[in-house]
Amino acid sequence: MDNKDFRGRGREMEVKRRTARSLVARLSSVSEQTRAEALSELRLISKHEDDSRPLIAEAGAVPYLAETLYSTSHDSQENAAATLLNLSISSRESLMSTRGLLDALSHALQHASTSTPPAAVQSCAATLHSLLVVDSYRSIIGSKRDIVHALTQIVKNPNSPPRSIKDSLKALFGIALYPLNRNTMIELGVVQPLFALIVRDGRVGIVEDATAVVAQIAGCEESEEAYVRAGGVRVLMDLLDVGTGTSMRIKENAVAALLNLVSTGGEKVGREVREMAATAVDGVVEVAEGGSTKGKSKAASLLKIIEGPNNGVRDSRKLIYTCHTHIHT
Repeated sequence: MDNKDFRGRGREMEVKRRTARSLVARLSSVSEQTRAEALSELRLISKHEDDSRPLIAEAGAVPYLAETLYSTSHDSQENAAATLLNLSISSRESLMSTRGLLDALSHALQHASTSTPPAAVQSCAATLHSLLVVDSYRSIIGSKRDIVHALTQIVKNPNSPPRSIKDSLKALFGIALYPLNRNTMIELGVVQPLFALIVRDGRVGIVEDATAVVAQIAGCEESEEAYVRAGGVRVLMDLLDVGTGTSMRIKENAVAALLNLVSTGGEKVGREVREMAATAVDGVVEVAEGGSTKGKSKAASLLKIIEGPNNGVRDSRKLIYTCHTHIHT
C-alpha cells in the first residue's frame, strides 16, 4: 500500500470512527425513536463492516446494548442482541469486561417464552457461544447458574423454535468444554432434557448438537447416576444401531459419550454398556472404520471395553482386529 492509499484508508477509518461515536451517542438520547434508529444502523454496520466492529465497541456501545436487552420493545431487543452478536466476533474482551453484560444476556434468555422475541433469544445464545470460544471465559460463564438454567429451559420447552434450541445447544456445548462446569450442568437438570430432545427430535442437526453436549457432560464422575436415571445408555446404544440410519457425527458423539461414561463411571454403567453391546457393536465398528481420526480412536477403545467377558457379542475379537488394522494402515 503506497502513501496515497494509506492516507485514503486512514481517512476512511476516521469517518467510520466518527460515525460509530455519533451513533453510540444517540443511544443515550431521551427520544425513543432516536435510540431505535441508532440501534438499527449499528446493527447493519456491525453486520456488513468488519472493521467497524471494534470502533463501535471502543465508542462505548456495549453497556447501552446490554441495557436495551431489558427493553419492552421487541425491535430494540432484536437489534441490540444482533449487534452484540456481531461485536462478539472481534471484540469479545469489550463484551466480557462490561459490567452486567452476562446478567443482561441471562435476562433475555430467561424470558425466552414470554417477553423476549425469538430472534433476540437466538442472538443472545449465539453471543454466548461466540464468547465461549475463549478458554478463559468458560469458567466465568459456566459459573452463572442462571444462564445454564435458562439455556436448559429453552432446550426443554417443546415450543421453543428450532433455531433457539440449536443456538442454546451450542452455548451449552461451550460451557461443557470446561470440566468443572459439567457437574453444575447435571445439578441444574440438563441431562434429562438433552436425552428427551434426542429421542423426540428428528432433525439431524439438532440431534448432532445435543449428542455433542451429552458426550462432553459424560466426562465427569457425577454423570453416571444422571445418565442411568435418564435411560441414557439405551438411547446412546440405539443411536449406534445401524438400522436407525443416524449420521456419522451422531454415531461419533454416541461413542464418545459411552467411552466417557465408562471411563469416569463405575462398574454399574460399564456392565450396562457391555450387556447392551450386541445391538450397537456394528455401529461402533462403522465409526472405527469410517469415522474421523478421533472417532476411530474412540471407537477402537470402546470396542475393547464391550469385548469384556460374557457380553454376548459374537466375533468381537475379529471385529476389533479388523478395526485396528484399518486404523493403522
